[in-house]
Amino acid sequence: MAYAARVVIVGAGFGGLSAARALADAPVDVVIVDRRNHHLFQPLLYQVATAGLSPADIAAPIRSILSDQRNATVVMGEIAAVNTAERVVADTAGQRLPYDYLILATGARHAYFGHSEWETNAPGLKTIEDATAIRHRLLVAFERAEMSTDEEERQRLLTIVIVGGGPTGVEMAGAVAELARRALATDFRHIDPRQARIILVEAGPRILTTFPDDLSARAVYALENLGVDVRTEARVTESDADGVVVNGERIHAGTVIWGAGVQASPVAEWLGVPADRAGRVKVEGDFSVAGHPEIFVIGDAAQLTDAAGVAVPGVAPAAKQAGAYVARVIKAQLEQRRPPAAFRYRNWGNLATIGRRAAVADFGWMRISGPIAWWLWGFVHIFFLIGFRNRVAVMFNWLWSFLTYKRGARLITGSPQPREREAD
Repeated sequence: MAYAARVVIVGAGFGGLSAARALADAPVDVVIVDRRNHHLFQPLLYQVATAGLSPADIAAPIRSILSDQRNATVVMGEIAAVNTAERVVADTAGQRLPYDYLILATGARHAYFGHSEWETNAPGLKTIEDATAIRHRLLVAFERAEMSTDEEERQRLLTIVIVGGGPTGVEMAGAVAELARRALATDFRHIDPRQARIILVEAGPRILTTFPDDLSARAVYALENLGVDVRTEARVTESDADGVVVNGERIHAGTVIWGAGVQASPVAEWLGVPADRAGRVKVEGDFSVAGHPEIFVIGDAAQLTDAAGVAVPGVAPAAKQAGAYVARVIKAQLEQRRPPAAFRYRNWGNLATIGRRAAVADFGWMRISGPIAWWLWGFVHIFFLIGFRNRVAVMFNWLWSFLTYKRGARLITGSPQPREREAD
């Protein structure tokens, strides 16, 4: 079949897949490029890191997802450069992919605010490799504490510091607390995992700053009920193999987990355009790059204030909406129709969970917390998982954990250091 144009999509995250699927009925050749062979449901990565789910429960092969889309081709590769003059994308293996339209949906990586050396001892959570490495560190820390005869070393190993009070940090802190106080509570003979010290540190005045003040306060209450030490206006000034320094206080910790910031993938560098402090490209109202109406940047790599004056956040729903919108723009251009109105982000609400039966949800017109918010959070996440098998697997894993307080993925495998750190 002859196609009118070729659309290359870099990144098979929420935004990239949304764009690819929305182009299924368009007269275009869709080429989707990703450095991994799977799409990852990032909002549940923390459950892999805390042994609640297995990696296969929250990921699906890209080829399988798009197998029924006849105009879609999948390429596994890592992009190295974009030649805007020749309209060619080049990967690290030297392969060149020509395009008529280019959608860059390459996500973000961890940001350490000028201290990239901290990454070795304070890993972040963006990929399956990150999640399994953190799981390795957490479980090995308990094992080493069990074998240690030095009380100070035991206390250090049983101290876990989570840096960053956003949804990732809050959900991680709650999950780690439940892992220690419930799932591992009776598994050891020489230590009591329930005595683990879990500290959540946030540099700002409160956690969950994208939520209203009252829901932020309820989240603190729920975390403290789980035994988490929540510290706000607490800035990390040093991180090493022994732990962290927070506001001048040395905290000796066996595990440090980073969730304090993100840095966009090097899209601005590839395109030779300016970027903000987080590396995001400032795009036009239709997500196109100034001077390049054939190039679109979406998701975490884009900075856009929409037609309603709302700054589009770097969250999965926004990326999905952006991907579908850009597909409409491309189809309108190909059919020589009037382009769609400038993008408007539809915020369907914010949710964050804090352990078993606790969550907060903000829908603007309604705010809820507690068990009802937790069940709603679970339903939403299962609904948005890709693939029937993943939905069923996650549902039964959560049900089993809910009834038994056990976690079935407590396997120590691989290395405490993920091999790859770049963005998806």
